[in-house]
Amino acid sequence: MKLAFIGIGKVGFALANNFQKSGHTIAVAHNDVKSESVQVALAKNPAFVALPLQAAVDQAEVVFLATPFKINQSILEGLNLQGKLLVDCTNPVGPGISHGLNSAMSGAEKVADWAPSAQVVKAYTIYGFENLENPIFPSKEVKPVMLVAGDHAEGKALVQSLNTDLGFDTLDVGPLSQSLHLEHMTLLWVKMVRQNGHHPNFTWAYLER
Repeated sequence: MKLAFIGIGKVGFALANNFQKSGHTIAVAHNDVKSESVQVALAKNPAFVALPLQAAVDQAEVVFLATPFKINQSILEGLNLQGKLLVDCTNPVGPGISHGLNSAMSGAEKVADWAPSAQVVKAYTIYGFENLENPIFPSKEVKPVMLVAGDHAEGKALVQSLNTDLGFDTLDVGPLSQSLHLEHMTLLWVKMVRQNGHHPNFTWAYLER
């Protein structure tokens, strides 16, 4: 598939790099294609192409938003995302690793407000970039799980197929409003690792009986 990445930092690059290795075509979306972040990404993976924001979105089957949450509104309100699947990989983080919207609503719902013509799915946020760079774990019976939320069944099904390419199982947790709880899971992971010194090489798993 043709995938466009708005934001190519640690999270964006980890995802884009593994998707490219799985056979997908990656466009780095940036209105300054000579910016340092874009050039660093292209040097690390020359198979990427860099395109202006709207051009990258127009040719993509799936658009990934992997920017700092504070700039999401300014980016999204200037784009035409009509009918596009927009995967929200961002988290609103406030002082002291708190929820940046005071848990009043999810960041993903704000993203949907700023991009009302897109199909927004929340994914790839409950772990740090380390587990997106390398989602492979020793157990052959249990895979790491990626939790996804959204109001569009076909969009979530497409994200599930991308999860499979990365080595994740998928658990659909329900509508986009459930993203608030995924964002709290992110804060749990971040506090454990970035604040309290737990190693980053762990994920959640889903077991049934």
